[in-house]
Amino acid sequence: MSYILVHHKVEDFNKWKPIYDGHESTRKKGGSKGARLFRSKDNPNETVALLEWDTLENARKFVNSPDLKETMQKAGVLGMPEIIFLDEV
Repeated sequence: MSYILVHHKVEDFNKWKPIYDGHESTRKKGGSKGARLFRSKDNPNETVALLEWDTLENARKFVNSPDLKETMQKAGVLGMPEIIFLDEV
Protein backbone atom coordinates (compact mmCIF):
# COMPACT_ATOMS: atom_id res chain seq x y z
CA MET A 1 0.00 0.00 0.00
CA SER A 2 0.98 3.57 -0.60
CA TYR A 3 0.23 6.52 1.64
CA ILE A 4 0.06 10.28 1.44
CA LEU A 5 0.88 12.42 4.45
CA VAL A 6 -0.69 15.88 4.08
CA HIS A 7 0.08 18.74 6.43
CA HIS A 8 -1.62 22.11 6.06
CA LYS A 9 -3.23 25.01 7.83
CA VAL A 10 -6.80 26.08 7.21
CA GLU A 11 -8.66 29.33 7.80
CA ASP A 12 -11.31 27.67 9.97
CA PHE A 13 -11.32 23.96 10.89
CA ASN A 14 -15.10 23.97 11.42
CA LYS A 15 -15.59 25.20 7.83
CA TRP A 16 -12.88 22.92 6.39
CA LYS A 17 -13.95 19.62 8.02
CA PRO A 18 -17.39 19.20 6.34
CA ILE A 19 -15.81 19.92 2.94
CA TYR A 20 -13.06 17.38 3.65
CA ASP A 21 -15.69 14.82 4.71
CA GLY A 22 -17.79 15.54 1.63
CA HIS A 23 -14.81 14.84 -0.62
CA GLU A 24 -14.46 11.25 0.67
CA SER A 25 -16.38 9.68 -2.20
CA THR A 26 -14.07 11.40 -4.70
CA ARG A 27 -11.02 10.11 -2.83
CA LYS A 28 -12.44 6.57 -2.80
CA LYS A 29 -13.18 6.66 -6.53
CA GLY A 30 -9.56 7.66 -7.06
CA GLY A 31 -8.21 4.69 -5.09
CA SER A 32 -8.22 5.86 -1.47
CA LYS A 33 -8.62 3.07 1.04
CA GLY A 34 -9.28 5.38 3.98
CA ALA A 35 -7.67 8.07 6.06
CA ARG A 36 -6.73 9.10 9.56
CA LEU A 37 -7.11 12.76 10.37
CA PHE A 38 -5.27 14.69 13.08
CA ARG A 39 -5.15 18.28 14.23
CA SER A 40 -2.62 20.16 16.25
CA LYS A 41 -3.20 20.60 19.96
CA ASP A 42 -1.50 24.01 19.76
CA ASN A 43 -3.32 25.26 16.65
CA PRO A 44 -6.76 23.74 15.92
CA ASN A 45 -6.56 25.09 12.35
CA GLU A 46 -3.49 22.96 11.57
CA THR A 47 -4.26 19.49 10.23
CA VAL A 48 -2.41 16.35 9.25
CA ALA A 49 -4.02 13.57 7.24
CA LEU A 50 -2.59 10.13 6.55
CA LEU A 51 -4.38 8.68 3.54
CA GLU A 52 -3.99 5.09 2.33
CA TRP A 53 -4.06 4.44 -1.45
CA ASP A 54 -4.27 1.36 -3.61
CA THR A 55 -1.33 2.51 -5.78
CA LEU A 56 1.26 5.27 -5.77
CA GLU A 57 0.16 6.22 -9.29
CA ASN A 58 -3.44 6.82 -8.15
CA ALA A 59 -2.22 8.81 -5.15
CA ARG A 60 -0.16 11.07 -7.41
CA LYS A 61 -3.08 11.50 -9.83
CA PHE A 62 -5.31 12.56 -6.98
CA VAL A 63 -2.80 15.04 -5.55
CA ASN A 64 -2.35 16.65 -8.97
CA SER A 65 -6.06 16.78 -9.88
CA PRO A 66 -7.71 20.12 -10.58
CA ASP A 67 -10.65 18.93 -8.45
CA LEU A 68 -8.46 18.66 -5.35
CA LYS A 69 -7.00 22.12 -5.88
CA GLU A 70 -10.49 23.59 -6.28
CA THR A 71 -11.78 21.76 -3.20
CA MET A 72 -8.86 22.90 -1.05
CA GLN A 73 -9.40 26.50 -2.13
CA LYS A 74 -13.13 26.26 -1.34
CA ALA A 75 -12.34 24.71 2.07
CA GLY A 76 -9.98 27.51 3.04
CA VAL A 77 -6.60 25.76 2.92
CA LEU A 78 -3.89 28.34 3.50
CA GLY A 79 -0.81 28.24 1.31
CA MET A 80 0.63 25.12 -0.25
CA PRO A 81 0.18 21.93 1.77
CA GLU A 82 3.17 19.76 2.55
CA ILE A 83 2.56 16.43 0.80
CA ILE A 84 4.77 13.39 1.33
CA PHE A 85 4.32 10.09 -0.51
CA LEU A 86 5.08 7.08 1.71
CA ASP A 87 5.40 3.30 1.54
CA GLU A 88 4.82 1.19 4.63
CA VAL A 89 7.90 -0.70 5.76
